[in-house]
Amino acid sequence: MANGRVVGSYVSICVIAFITSKIVVAILLYKRWCRKQKVFQDSLSGGKMVLFRSSKMQSLSSEIFLNKTMKLTNKDIIGSGGYGTVYRLAVTDSISFAVKKLSKGSSERDRGFERELEAMGDIKHRNIVTLHGYYTALHFNLLIYELMPNGSLDLYLHGKHDGRIILDWDTRYKIAVGATRGLAYLHHDCIPHIIHRDIKSSNILLDKDMEAHVSDFGLATLMGKDQTHVSTIVAGTFGYLAPEYFDTGRATAKGDVYSFGVVLLELLTGRRPTDETFIEEGTKLVTWVKTVVEYKREELAVDSSLAHFPVNEVKEVFGIAMRCLETDPSLRPTMAEVLKMLEQIRSDKPVSDILN
Repeated sequence: MANGRVVGSYVSICVIAFITSKIVVAILLYKRWCRKQKVFQDSLSGGKMVLFRSSKMQSLSSEIFLNKTMKLTNKDIIGSGGYGTVYRLAVTDSISFAVKKLSKGSSERDRGFERELEAMGDIKHRNIVTLHGYYTALHFNLLIYELMPNGSLDLYLHGKHDGRIILDWDTRYKIAVGATRGLAYLHHDCIPHIIHRDIKSSNILLDKDMEAHVSDFGLATLMGKDQTHVSTIVAGTFGYLAPEYFDTGRATAKGDVYSFGVVLLELLTGRRPTDETFIEEGTKLVTWVKTVVEYKREELAVDSSLAHFPVNEVKEVFGIAMRCLETDPSLRPTMAEVLKMLEQIRSDKPVSDILN
């Protein structure tokens, strides 16, 4: 009997030790999970929060905003790119923002933050995403933007739609005109002028009414009134960059025009500039479309999801895109001229008269 009690005690101790070890491991794993989930670890002190005056921000304090921000997790991520991760921040049931986090530690990331602040600080335009404020701390910077509930044009054209509508022609035309207005404002109406340098479908965001808003100014370059270009390290997204940019390293407004021409082709064809089928065939979207237009067979290149579209309007937009994609930048129109041509499509005056 004594031996039985000893064995029973030994088994009980082993069971208790096993259960205890499992509990300890579970607690450690839970703490590790919490650390991974929390994306903003800095204390509330030591950082600087600046909220710009606007109707949305009047009722919010820095403390409320920061407390909400510090509770963001990986589940709140709505986008990411080379210069930061974007989170959806719900401050109240009716007020939400997009918060872009840029980690410090890289001089290029810090410059990207400074460029966005410099470019966006005074901009108020219906087709450019509104910057509501920023936060700078020891290990990261935050940019607080207007939230675009319908996401990006890239998502609609190339992503999983998960219940979203397929873009009809009227909506695509509306998006093209809106994005052009935003870019024309940057190039012609801002002082100093702003060259975006990263125009692509993922940087054109859509509000609740599917109105286009130009976003992401991490590569933006400010250009003085008398400047024709700014020399930079070549940066941007492959498939959208103007050919002369690789040769000269000069960022110009006409480089943005070329990139926008590629976006127009995406709207028309529903295909990425780096579509795998183009790579397999040793070509690219721009080259393929130029051949199609040359043979006047534009309808063959139109996105297959467009069940109905006005052939004449579509051909006009193909023509505008081709002008934007001229190899010689001096032959490309300005964004102001692109806007006039697009608007002219639905008026009585021929688009060809705009540049004559």
